[in-house]
Amino acid sequence: MPDTDTKITIGNVNHPDHSERVDRAKYMAMHDALMSILPSEPPGLTVAEAKQALLPHLSQDHFPGGDKAGWWLKAVHLDLESKKVIARAKGSPVRLHKVE
Repeated sequence: MPDTDTKITIGNVNHPDHSERVDRAKYMAMHDALMSILPSEPPGLTVAEAKQALLPHLSQDHFPGGDKAGWWLKAVHLDLESKKVIARAKGSPVRLHKVE
C-alpha cells in the first residue's frame, strides 16, 4: 500500500516550516475526538481537561487504554492550531477552543 494512503502530513504552530508524516488513522481518530469535545467559545478547555473528555471517544483499536493519547492530542492540537481550526485563549494554562 502506498505511503500516501496510510500517512498524513501535519504541521506545528510553533515550527511553521516543519512538518511530519504520521499515521492517518490515528490522526483522524484523535482529530474527530478532539473536535467533538472542544467548545466553540473561549476560553475553552485546558489540554488536561480535553484529554479527559476525549478519552471515552477514542477507539480502543487505535488507543488501547488511552495509550499514547497525550502525544497524539498534542500533535493534532498543534496541527489544527497551525491551520487555524482551533485556537488558544489568552493566558495560562493553555486553553483550546474551536474557531468558527
